[in-house]
Amino acid sequence: MRGPIPLAFAFAVFAAAPGEVAGQNRDAINDTVGTWEISNADRDRTCIVVFKADAAPGGYKLEFDKTACAVAFPPLKDVVAWNLLPDDSVRLIDGKGKTVFEFNEVESGMYESLRPGQPLTFLQNAAAAAATAVVRSTDELAGDWKFVRGSGATICTITLSKTAAGKEDFALTVNPGCDAMVTRFAPSSWQIDHGELVLKSAKGQTWRFEESDASTWQRVLEGPDPLLLMR
Repeated sequence: MRGPIPLAFAFAVFAAAPGEVAGQNRDAINDTVGTWEISNADRDRTCIVVFKADAAPGGYKLEFDKTACAVAFPPLKDVVAWNLLPDDSVRLIDGKGKTVFEFNEVESGMYESLRPGQPLTFLQNAAAAAATAVVRSTDELAGDWKFVRGSGATICTITLSKTAAGKEDFALTVNPGCDAMVTRFAPSSWQIDHGELVLKSAKGQTWRFEESDASTWQRVLEGPDPLLLMR
């Protein structure tokens, strides 16, 4: 993953037609698309967003778990697009074109938004955010875990082993009685990557989880019913 990316370029999103913006600023947009983290000052509330280069009303498309992120940052429930302006700010906008968050660079790769009625909120490249997070060790994470839906229902239990299963991977055991969603994925190994817990299948598929606390991890970009890994 890339490190923090400067957003210093000038163009007027609202002054040009979407096709013109996309054509004239393709390199700048391509340098900015990717995975970013929104967080509060204590970084105990986070949301992962993925900036896309595809045009959307008022700016460009983005992807995020709207249900989960809106719990941490309620204004995100209305966000439908992102854009970049001549003052180097990153704006998240709603379906009516109104600015919901406006992030301005305060240091290299770190942006903050402070709007009326909102707490101070930060935006940074997800890889940089992960690098500053507490990195859990293999010993800390090894052991029994359960998959839990957002509704609170346990759908599977697994065991993370400290037995090597490749250059950087460790073995994983799926215990009997698991939900079909887990058995279809069939995780067989795990690793820690940029602060995230990554489960891998023999087919090369991955599920990535970010830490909520030491005993709870949530799948990244999960749908409206979040999937958790819990002790």
